Amino acid sequence: MSVSTRVALVTGASGGIGRAVAQRLAADGMSVGVHYVTNKSEAEGVVAGIEESGGRAIAVAGDVADEVAMAGAFDALEKAFGGVDVVAHIAGVGMHGPLAELDLNAFDELQRTNVRGTFVVSQLGATRLRAGGAIVNLSTTLTKLAPAGNAAYAASKGAVEAMTLILARELKGRDVTVNAVAPGPTATPAFLAGKPQPVLDHLAGQAPLERLGTPEDIAEAVAFLAGPGRWVNGQVVFANGGMV
Repeated sequence: MSVSTRVALVTGASGGIGRAVAQRLAADGMSVGVHYVTNKSEAEGVVAGIEESGGRAIAVAGDVADEVAMAGAFDALEKAFGGVDVVAHIAGVGMHGPLAELDLNAFDELQRTNVRGTFVVSQLGATRLRAGGAIVNLSTTLTKLAPAGNAAYAASKGAVEAMTLILARELKGRDVTVNAVAPGPTATPAFLAGKPQPVLDHLAGQAPLERLGTPEDIAEAVAFLAGPGRWVNGQVVFANGGMV
């Protein structure tokens, strides 16, 4: 299957890393489903930009933890483009603060989005991707760095990594790869918001390359795993400039 016939669903594609991934896969020639939860206008803007550059894209909506809604997103892509070959599951939420002080209701919502959401999207991908396909989930470098104040978020991404590695083995014989990309600090609007410059400078200095990552840096890694990286399977790729 040529790149020009491949179809990708990118969750959380209305902004940040997801937007960069959608744009990169479209630039690689894939037709793209730009998924969003609430930011419809932003998702439609991503679609418009892809189309203006000569690509093909549609906006699809759905709560990633809702199996019916996400099945509808797959249905829409199959109707528009004939099938689905790649799932880049970027959607997720963060939570920071000491474990002893975290609100349990907020913790449950984090797990619902990050863990159940990954399970739902992976389950659909496992059953509906065409041969030669790829699932790429999003983890975090925090699973290795384990800094204080990140127990809830890192725990949710540890679950993502476990599901990724096990699903790769369970899909033996399907010709579908399953990997995860684990970014380091990445200069998205959500990450930058509220952080004073000295904090950002400190974080940038943690990497030997002495800068924060960009959404495009992470999109490069996702695009490799979604396209030419067929012999990489069941792995967590740390895209963090050498922090660990």
